[in-house]
Amino acid sequence: MSKRSLSLAALLAVALPLAACGGAQDAVDTATEAAGDAADTVADAVGGGGSRLDTVLSRGTLNCGVDGGIPGFSFVDESGTYSGLDVDVCKAVAAALFDDPDAVEYRNLDSTERFEALKGGEVDMLSRNTTWTVSRDTSVGMEFAPTTFFDGQGMMVREDSGVTTLEDMDGLSVCVETGTTTELNLTDQFRQRGISFEPVVFQDADAGYAAYDEGRCEGFTSDKSQLVARRSTLSEPEAHVLLEVTMSKEPLGPVTINNDSAWFDTVKWVTYGLIQAEEFGLTADTVEAATSSEDPNVLRFVGAEGTLGTDMGLPNDFMLRAVKHVGNYGEIFERNLGKESQFELERGQNALWTDGGLMYAPPFR
Repeated sequence: MSKRSLSLAALLAVALPLAACGGAQDAVDTATEAAGDAADTVADAVGGGGSRLDTVLSRGTLNCGVDGGIPGFSFVDESGTYSGLDVDVCKAVAAALFDDPDAVEYRNLDSTERFEALKGGEVDMLSRNTTWTVSRDTSVGMEFAPTTFFDGQGMMVREDSGVTTLEDMDGLSVCVETGTTTELNLTDQFRQRGISFEPVVFQDADAGYAAYDEGRCEGFTSDKSQLVARRSTLSEPEAHVLLEVTMSKEPLGPVTINNDSAWFDTVKWVTYGLIQAEEFGLTADTVEAATSSEDPNVLRFVGAEGTLGTDMGLPNDFMLRAVKHVGNYGEIFERNLGKESQFELERGQNALWTDGGLMYAPPFR
């Protein structure tokens, strides 16, 4: 049952006993009006009374919340150009809706701003290295689209520090970004291991890495992928190493506001579609030719048959558009983080399920 239905039911439950006392119509009218007000409050959070999908389509651009400071994921250069895996997810959604991957307005958000910006409608979605957790998915009121990068928390130290294990960090200081699962995992892991440490907390990741680079803390902890990416921005990247330890599970992916199934479905299925395109072998260069495929599954995927897109309120060829402009998940990974990038990361858990990884999309049918 939706929140609107619950609100109406609760208010009518109060009104009906009052009706039995003689004020029937007045009580019902009052309850109905109050229920409408409550529903309007919920509706405002998802886009002025309708789905965020309607708002985005009417506006003609997608407002996407990103980090903006993590090379390989979301990074803005001196010319104002954004790039990275998270950025490409934003572009894929825009391409699916508008046939234009550049119909995106990016907003850089720190870890303490991101959820409030999404709740307040300042951004339509987050594609900002955000970990899927039970509390964020429930009490915080978020909806998590498919994971786009399976990660784990690590620790970066100076190579000449003599530190090779977490236990070697007893009594040392660790820089960490506040408002993150990273901060909680750090406390939990060190407590379990009986390690004392001094947390040096920063709201802004840039300030935290600058402090670490200046020697104001002996270690920096974050998702391993972020540590690898951020290490490249330090004054002497080669002077820093990641310990051989994984402190947590960090499934990272896009996020939308709760109670808006139409918009959530859009972001969810575009994301799944990037994974499915790789499984089908469809690339940015070949996807348009797939409209003449002999495989009915492929024909449905690109919108040449069936009504998968229009049933969602989208162009029927929404996935053809997304893949044409941005590529499949494998292409996105390789150019931003893999063999075609400066990081040369292996796919690992982020390989397709057919290659021993965790990337898997439900059927497009």
